This record gives sequence, C-alpha cells and structure tokens, in this order.
Amino acid sequence: MSVFGDFVKICETVALTLCPLVGREEGIEPQCYSRNVEIAGNLIFQPATIIIHVIALVMTSIMIYHIKSKYTAVGRKEIVMFFYLYMMVTFLELLLVSGIVPAASNVYPYFVAGHIGLITATFWCLLLNGFVGFQFAEDGTPLSLWSIRISSLVVFLAVFGLSFATFRNIAGFSPLHPLALWIVLYVFNGAALAIYFILQIVLVLNTLDDRWPLGDILFGISFYVIGQVILYLFSVKICDTAKHYIDGLFFGTICTLLGVMMVYKYWDSITKEDLEFSVGSKQNVWEVKELLEEEPYSNYSSSYPPPPLPQGGFNGYSQQPQGGYNNAYPPQQQYGGY
Repeated sequence: MSVFGDFVKICETVALTLCPLVGREEGIEPQCYSRNVEIAGNLIFQPATIIIHVIALVMTSIMIYHIKSKYTAVGRKEIVMFFYLYMMVTFLELLLVSGIVPAASNVYPYFVAGHIGLITATFWCLLLNGFVGFQFAEDGTPLSLWSIRISSLVVFLAVFGLSFATFRNIAGFSPLHPLALWIVLYVFNGAALAIYFILQIVLVLNTLDDRWPLGDILFGISFYVIGQVILYLFSVKICDTAKHYIDGLFFGTICTLLGVMMVYKYWDSITKEDLEFSVGSKQNVWEVKELLEEEPYSNYSSSYPPPPLPQGGFNGYSQQPQGGYNNAYPPQQQYGGY
C-alpha cells in the first residue's frame, strides 16, 4: 500500500513517466511492465499502450472538430481548451512511455516536468469549465477565455518549475522525498476533478429539466476511477497474467480516454445550438432563395418568351391582380409565388 507522499510503492506497481527520476538515486523500476518491440533497430516500449495513445489523438481531433462546428453552443471556446490540453498530454506521454525520449537522456527531466505540468493544467482547465455553465462570466467573452488561458498557463509553469526543481534537487526539493509533487498529482488534481463533478451535478439538477446528462457525467467519472484502480492496484497481476504483453497502463489509458469522451458527450448533451443563427443553416436558406428566383422562368416552355417584368421589377408582382398577368398567363400562385 502506498504511503502519503511516497512514490516507491506506486512506481513498483506501474511504470509512470516520473519513476526513473524519483524515490531512489537510480530511480524506481516496476516489478512487471509491458514487453518492448524492436522496430528498425530501435526498442519501442509499451507498444499496446502506444496504439491507444494514437487512437486517443485521433478521437480527440474528431471531438475538437465537432465542438468547433457547434458555432452557437454555450462554452464552446472554453471546453475546446480542455481537449487541446488533453491532446498535448497524450502526445507527450506517447513520447515518454514509448522510449522515443530515452529515460537516460539529458532532456528527459524537461519532458517529464512538462508532462506533469500539462496534466495539472488539464485538470485545472476542466475545473474552470465547470463554472462556465453558471455564467459567472459570459461564455466566449475575453474575460471568460483569457481567465482560463492565463490561469492554466500559470498552473503549468508553476508545476513545471516544481517538478524540475524536484528532479534536479533545487531549492530544497528532493527527488528522494517528492512530497510536494505527490500532493500536486494526487491531492490537487483529485480535488479539481471532484469539484468539477459536484458542480455538474448541481448544474443539471438546478437548471435543466432533462436528467439524462447525469448519466454521461457519472459514466465519465466511473471510467476514470476504474482506470485508476486498475492502474495502481492490478497492474502487476494483469502484467503477469498477460505474460508481459500488456499491463495496467494499457487499461488505464483506455479508461482515461473513455472518461474524456464522456466529458464531450456530457457537454454536447447540455448545450443546444440555435439553428436560427447557425452558420451551417445559412447555406440552405440561400439555396432556397436561388431556387425561388429561378422557378418562374423554368416553368415556361422554351417556345414562349418569359412574361414581361412589370414596372418596378420583382416587387411589382405584388401589385398584379390575383387573376394573373392580365389573364395572358396562368395565375401567379400556380408557380409558387414570391
């Protein structure tokens, strides 16, 4: 069982990206981890998990596209920041767990510090998005957008500095006793997620008539919690049972992706786009207008000339009697009218 502020038990169970840098002088190696494969003379670690990371990048891109296509949805610009941050976390994690950035390289601590900083900034961004629905600041305004951007950047820089100082034994922070880093990863991030979850329950119960979005947010938090339980409690058992082909990191990554997808599903279910002002609907209106303008001429045979325009152009049609154009042509309503 893990001790508060101690990464030793955690890193002996699962191969986190920071494990080579904390706990002991030489880092901590897990008891069991996924086997590596050789591609073009290079060893690639966690191949199954890398596949999930690639799928996560593709799925996140699709979700971002759909969010951007909802032009008038509430909180569109705010929630898309969360998905951008998750995409960056996934990409950095892919580089680190695969060994593309080797643990023995000089730049590895920088990448890990950036990875931890992005993780915390992602949780922080999700927390702030939890307040958007309460309209403390109108969504889409500079106040709403830049408060999230600037505060997320500050959180990232602060946690990056804390992580790097811990890895390099700077300013009293020690890699052998990384208590502050442990608090950030598990206490601060966990509290941000819990507050977001509570805020969304309050939002749905107090402001929405539909209760179905509660199912989305419950599924999302359930997927994430299940993934963390598998990751930290059953990783070694899974690894031994699967003969080192996969470990808990594989299932933890899948469950995190599912949790993020449910965040998108929840946001989509509580936001309704106003089709009257949707950019996508304007094209259809224009097409109908063009058809109405072309229709009177297309209904006459080519052997007859089109009816003469009355004085005043198309607006003059409204002044003609209902019987048609001096009874020389069929009534106006036969052609759909203007």
